[in-house]
Amino acid sequence: MSDSIDNTTPGLRLMDLLERLVREGRPLSLPEAVAACGWPKPTVHRMLVQLEAGGWLQREPDGRRYALAPRLLRLSEDTLGASTQHGVRHAVLRQLVTELGESCNLTALSGAEVVYLDRVESAFPLRLELRPGTRVPLHCSASGKLFLAHLGAARRQALLDGLELSRHTATTLTRREALEAELATIRRQGHAFDAEEFVDGLVCIAVPVRAHGERGVRCALALQAPSARVALAELPQFLPRLTQAAQAIARTL
Repeated sequence: MSDSIDNTTPGLRLMDLLERLVREGRPLSLPEAVAACGWPKPTVHRMLVQLEAGGWLQREPDGRRYALAPRLLRLSEDTLGASTQHGVRHAVLRQLVTELGESCNLTALSGAEVVYLDRVESAFPLRLELRPGTRVPLHCSASGKLFLAHLGAARRQALLDGLELSRHTATTLTRREALEAELATIRRQGHAFDAEEFVDGLVCIAVPVRAHGERGVRCALALQAPSARVALAELPQFLPRLTQAAQAIARTL
């Protein structure tokens, strides 16, 4: 992508700047935004002010750095959910649930929460129904912990600093040290568990979905089941099929 801004319309220049900010993956100050795009400081400042006024960016509490605002995050979620590949991803989820018998979902990181992009429920009457668009906490969901574990160190620490580790069940990790120790384990083993940490009686296992050539985790694929039907210790048996399905979904991203 060229750093020249002379041959694009103002609207496209704003989109170009947004794209660069998203790629950085962290809130940026004005000097950092200038360094990221190489454009004149007055131009970048004017564009940042416009994006903030439009609800696409928001200031961090320090007032100096610009972060992605909820409006932009919702657009990214809607875009991913409505992409032409959505039907393919949903078919993969459907087949997975048919084979494994338990509910499966595809999620993404959205700010300081996990958002459900798609979900297929099991045929069993005993299940927890969660619709696409549902948001769940990072610290007590398998997908959330998976995302946290694979973020860059600086962004992970910034997110953890702002998280309220609220208790949802008796097994929720509410101590920062305990959560960080589990995140280290997740990085080593490559998958994450929810040991009834969000909802009593519900266990979960999540694996990463990585687009080709990316080191980060774009989405998470997870299987949820009542602990009365599937014990926590039995969840690893689903790993081979979940990993295979995650690779199939990755090819659509």
